Amino acid sequence: MTHTEVYTAGPELFGELARAGAAAQTLFAAVGIDLPDDDPEETLRHAAVVLAAGRPPVGFAALTLVDGGVHLEELAVDPAFGRRGVGSALLEGVCDYARERGSAAVTLTTFRDVAFNGPFYSSRGWVEWPREEWGPQMREQWAAEEAAGIVVAPRLAMRREVPVSKRV
Repeated sequence: MTHTEVYTAGPELFGELARAGAAAQTLFAAVGIDLPDDDPEETLRHAAVVLAAGRPPVGFAALTLVDGGVHLEELAVDPAFGRRGVGSALLEGVCDYARERGSAAVTLTTFRDVAFNGPFYSSRGWVEWPREEWGPQMREQWAAEEAAGIVVAPRLAMRREVPVSKRV
């Protein structure tokens, strides 16, 4: 895929997107990370906005609002479509959405050392977000992830500034 269409997804696509999310979860086991059971469709239902990539969809970005800003709850791409720019296209779609709603940045939490997590986001403009800068909802988000058993390897919070106007 050289160009991947990114668009807002409705509930009618959640089944297909959940399958892409479940397939993406297998990548963690491949690098030795045993995540707790997850229901991608539940994540999609609870998101404020879901962006999909491809027709039929092969990946998604589930967004929530944390401390008034856009937070990337989950990014998932079916591994069969990996390394083709789908994840990058979704990230740019997330930043476009944040820009349109007037958010100064996009935040996320991720595994620090997993190649398709922390290093991937770093290479696309995200930087580590120090705890002392977190708002109350971000602290709650982190605590909820710890309680759910997600912190099974070193994690970090990251933030990417979203310029007011996109350069053309």
